[in-house]
Amino acid sequence: MKISGNAHLVGDHIDTDQIIPSKFLGTTDPAALRSGCFLNLIPDFAGTVASGDVLVAGDNFGCGSSREHAPIAIKATGIACVVAASFSRIFFRSAINIGLPAVVCPAAVGLINDGDPVSVNLDFGTVTVAGRSHSFEAFAPQVLDILAAGGLTEFLTRTLARERGAA
Repeated sequence: MKISGNAHLVGDHIDTDQIIPSKFLGTTDPAALRSGCFLNLIPDFAGTVASGDVLVAGDNFGCGSSREHAPIAIKATGIACVVAASFSRIFFRSAINIGLPAVVCPAAVGLINDGDPVSVNLDFGTVTVAGRSHSFEAFAPQVLDILAAGGLTEFLTRTLARERGAA
C-alpha cells in the first residue's frame, strides 16, 4: 500500500485534546469530528488538507487520554497516514484500529517541511521525501490487512463472512 500527499507538520507532545477538543466528544460522527480537528492549534486545518495528505509529527504524538475520536478526526480530514518520531502507545493502536496508518520514522520527520510531497510505502517500510528514502519497521501482514480493510471492524466483518461462507 502506497500513500502520497503533501506534508502537514505539527510539533512534539501533541495530545488528544489538541487533536480534537473535548466539546466534540459527544459524537463519533467523522464529519462532525473533521471540523474540530486541531481547531485550537491550527484553526483551519481541515480546510487545508487534500485527500491523501500526510500528517507529520514529532515525539509522543497522541499522548493524553485514550479517545478514539482523535484518529477518527484526523482520518476524516483526508489525512491518509501519520508519520511521527514516536507515538503514544494507545493512539498508535487506536489509529490502526480505525484504519489510519501510524508510521514511526524519526529519520524522515526531521527532514520534512510543511507542504513537502511525501510518499509512504507501507509494504516496504519506507518514507520518501526529497528523493531520499528512510526506512521504518514494516507492519506485520495482519496489520497491513487491517489497514487495507479500512480498520479492525471492517477486517473482522470480512474475515467472519469468509469463514461463514467456507463452513
